[in-house]
Amino acid sequence: MRRHLPQQYFSRLWRAVIEFDLIGDGDRILIGLSGGKDSVFLTYALALMRDHSPRKFELAAITLDPMFSTDFATTGLAAFCADLGVPFHTFKIDIAGAIARNAGKDPCYSCAFFRRGAINRFAKENGFNKIAYAHHHDDAVETFLMSILYSGQIKTFLPKTYLDRTGLTVIRPLIYFREKELRRTIQYHGFTPIPSPCPYNGKTKRQEIKELIRGLERKNKLIYTHLAAAMREGSLIELWPAPPPRQDMQQKHHAFWHPCENLPPD
Repeated sequence: MRRHLPQQYFSRLWRAVIEFDLIGDGDRILIGLSGGKDSVFLTYALALMRDHSPRKFELAAITLDPMFSTDFATTGLAAFCADLGVPFHTFKIDIAGAIARNAGKDPCYSCAFFRRGAINRFAKENGFNKIAYAHHHDDAVETFLMSILYSGQIKTFLPKTYLDRTGLTVIRPLIYFREKELRRTIQYHGFTPIPSPCPYNGKTKRQEIKELIRGLERKNKLIYTHLAAAMREGSLIELWPAPPPRQDMQQKHHAFWHPCENLPPD
């Protein structure tokens, strides 16, 4: 395989790594490799960065078979990783069964919960200190809007997250890439992404948010840019104050309706 990436791709990769301190000397990084376009590119990009970085770090990749079907093949991913010099691991985890047992809950939440748990355990048991996921800029913006609309919270995932319980650090080196750019990266690594086996693919709340943003952009091309700006610290924020405690509100009500009681003595 001829390993190559345009300089503009490398620039954004290194910007994320340097700006958010994602990779250090001696790191052992486990890549979450689903087989989709994003994680395949992440594996390829990190392998190239490993070969050219002044900081020495190790890589390995893990693919979980969620058992949604009986024909989930990983031989192609194993060969892809072998060509890059990235050790490859895989095992089955019954996410399909877990979703069925948690009927009524958001299947995406259940899937992410069990995937993260399995990958964290493997990383901890095998001496990795960091886990790399292929979340990109669109993912961050969509998560930001989802949090506002579905949970009333102004937040998104961070480029780097330390997990207190496990001592692991999650990194997201593709944070400065748009999803549409990642669709074109097959021309560099040559691997055809594996279709998602998830039966809910394209029917999720995230898909609804993707379509909502696209629809808004058709009316205003700056919608995405404004959402991206709003999710960064330092943006202009003017919010209502937090709801006061019940006791404070009772006192304020009393003071409003009985003003004479609050007058200073003569």
